[in-house]
Amino acid sequence: MPIVDPRTGEPLTSDGQAEAAPGGAQGESQGAQRDDLIIDVDRNNIQQLLETSMQVPVLLDCWAPWCEPCKNLMPVLEKLAREYNGAFLLAKLNIDDNQDIAGQLGVRSVPDVKLISQGGLVDHFQGALPEKEIREWLGKYFPEPEGIQPGPEDQAAAALEAGDADTASQIYAELVQQWPDHAPYKIELARTLVAAGQADEARALLDALPPEERDAAPARGVRASIEFGEEAPSHEALAALEGRDDSEAHFQRALRQIADGQYEAGLEALLTLMKQDRAYADDAARKTLLRVFDALGNEHPLTVTYRRKLFAQLY
Repeated sequence: MPIVDPRTGEPLTSDGQAEAAPGGAQGESQGAQRDDLIIDVDRNNIQQLLETSMQVPVLLDCWAPWCEPCKNLMPVLEKLAREYNGAFLLAKLNIDDNQDIAGQLGVRSVPDVKLISQGGLVDHFQGALPEKEIREWLGKYFPEPEGIQPGPEDQAAAALEAGDADTASQIYAELVQQWPDHAPYKIELARTLVAAGQADEARALLDALPPEERDAAPARGVRASIEFGEEAPSHEALAALEGRDDSEAHFQRALRQIADGQYEAGLEALLTLMKQDRAYADDAARKTLLRVFDALGNEHPLTVTYRRKLFAQLY
């Protein structure tokens, strides 16, 4: 059965594009009713679904019973459909039972999620993306619903800020279990493990990453944090430096600040040391500044600020 574009009457293909992307949430009177936010779709109602998309956008989840990532993704999409409360209709297509429809839509692998509006295909993504990334993708087309609960990544960040690294680690451990192929979650788990004092576990997690992830800036940054923690003096050793004003004491204090996450204070101390004693330990202050930049990442505000200060001091 050919799927017909309701705008043109021509067969719909995966290359079709809607004339306009959805511009915002639909009210319940204009869009999908609350009890009909999530439906199953097959050859009996696919054409009706396309016609419905003339009034309310449709998020079409193409899945298969044998697909484990599909099983992870589906409850996330269902949760979002309820949160967006009629901004779009979530339709679920079992490609095993509807191979002709999947073929006409150009589905090559699952999960494959397609956004349909005005009878045409607007956008799509493949793979079981985490909830945060799906929200960002939806944000290109719909206003974020009000009153949503913080996502797990936000909860982990709040726990870390409150000094509860164990809770943050537990949250990311659960995310890694749910999304085992999502390397950023493993890197963030390693970061929280470092904060919880479990550097060996964090290093093992980083070592097990695929090479392209293991050698990229986010993982290098966590590894640098581990190294700073190992190099920095203990708090007892730091107390023994009390009252000393030599370059070694300043350098050791800066290392401790960085290892404790007091990056701005540590960067400022290293910059001051570099200005006062550039030759100390074979230019250790400048080299350590560069390592901290690597740990924070090129886009971090402190990296941008202190790289500029370093450049001004050098030239």
